[in-house]
Amino acid sequence: MSGPHGTAFSGRVGWGARPAVLVIDLVRAYTEPGGPFLLPDAGPAVAATAALVDAARAAGLPVVWTVVRYDRDLADGGLFVRKVPALAAFAEGADGGWGGLVLDPAPGEPVVVKQYASGFAGTSLAPTLHALGVDTLVIAGVSTSGCVRATATDALHHGFRPHVVRQACADRTPDLHAHNLADLDAKYADVEDLDAALDRLGAGSPGA
Repeated sequence: MSGPHGTAFSGRVGWGARPAVLVIDLVRAYTEPGGPFLLPDAGPAVAATAALVDAARAAGLPVVWTVVRYDRDLADGGLFVRKVPALAAFAEGADGGWGGLVLDPAPGEPVVVKQYASGFAGTSLAPTLHALGVDTLVIAGVSTSGCVRATATDALHHGFRPHVVRQACADRTPDLHAHNLADLDAKYADVEDLDAALDRLGAGSPGA
């Protein structure tokens, strides 16, 4: 396979023996009117993510969620909250409840709290996944160019096989979404269509 970066970037990470669905920051701030990070058309990504979550649960595979939360004084936000002041919406006690998840985790599904773009940065995500026996991540959520991209890149760095599902992510423009998916697919992850990801999840343990 050759993409816009040329044949030097043509490999695939493939599927391992045990996938999990990883839902990145799919919270009200991105999906509801008045949200500080409102996306123009998040509905299709929410529906696609719900389909992935349902497929994983039906197959007995793990589902893991991430959310962004800060202390009331933002002291744990470092320079990220200085660069993106709107992140204050995720501080303890902030008005609006913008950090609430759009889809409900099932009992026992881990919700990993993070302060930075990557779900792996200073969090328990990697050991949680290792404890679940996961080697492959089916990644959904928001936004494609931000936390999805950062998490998918770090997933590769941590030895997981990242698969970003095209229809289950969203961004502020179609071009921003498409360009970041193309770059991820070339360098850090395999970008999958929803139907293909659902088929693999339905197989239970695709690499087994």
